[in-house]
Amino acid sequence: MANLTPSEPSTLAYLGPTGTFTEQALYTQNDLLELDLRLAPSIPDVFRQVVAAEADLGFAAIENSIEGSVNITQDTLAFEVDLLIQREVVISIQLNLMVAPGTELANVKRVCSYPHAIAQCRSWLAQHLPNAEVQTTNSTADAARLLAASPDIHSAAIAPARAAEAYGLEILADHIEDHPENQTRFVLVAAEGIPEPTGHDKTSVVVFQRADRPGSLLGILQEFAARSINLTRLESRPTKQGLGDYCFLIDFEGHLADELVVDCLRNLHMKHGNVKFLGSYPAVGQNVDKVRTEASAASRSADEWLSDLRGRIRS
Repeated sequence: MANLTPSEPSTLAYLGPTGTFTEQALYTQNDLLELDLRLAPSIPDVFRQVVAAEADLGFAAIENSIEGSVNITQDTLAFEVDLLIQREVVISIQLNLMVAPGTELANVKRVCSYPHAIAQCRSWLAQHLPNAEVQTTNSTADAARLLAASPDIHSAAIAPARAAEAYGLEILADHIEDHPENQTRFVLVAAEGIPEPTGHDKTSVVVFQRADRPGSLLGILQEFAARSINLTRLESRPTKQGLGDYCFLIDFEGHLADELVVDCLRNLHMKHGNVKFLGSYPAVGQNVDKVRTEASAASRSADEWLSDLRGRIRS
């Protein structure tokens, strides 16, 4: 994945406060750490800053392997703003129960955190704090910040270990997530620009049906199947235009620079409905460097083969 150059974006907005998983994911991207990082109070505000040109880039969670899509991110990108995904970042999620110093588990009557985090700790909470009141906050780190600002021996927060360090809290229990293979996917967005193909890319689109009729989804999927394009995610979302009116959010392998992808998008737009393009960008995964190297070699070989064939055309 190519790093950003000094002539490219210099400011980046992401969900605050200090200590969020978003920040933890951001800190895995060395080139992004060189930018002017700006905390935002909410995910919609992250995107608002980019649209208003107050920040060049935005960074937000979009999908969790346990709880599914982060709907506020999906819906904002699909319906409210015109931004393009520049890359994806995936990190493992480890959740911890933290308290003000001196608090014991037996005293905890209230647990605060982001809704997704609470949902990912249902079993642990049911076993260890079955009668605790659950309160939601804007982020996991915000739960830790609020607890630190108003210490209470009856309250606890679920947040990353980094948040405990940042706010001077104690971890009563670590790794309390129900599923140890829990991962969250984040996206980097900008107002314009599509990254060049790498040989291992992903494209995201939203398909709005022209009419809700039998077989409409099948028709959409057949466009991908006919071209052997692999879908990595398919989700329906209400368009907010009325009951029963849905669109489809689709991620698939490939890049807008690929002829098959262009042909597929052309047919989708022509035959099945309006298509909103959300971006083509480098995909994460195992052995991506090897995959990209092999793809580049295969592309060069194909170009040489076609060049040889065309050279035999009689003038």
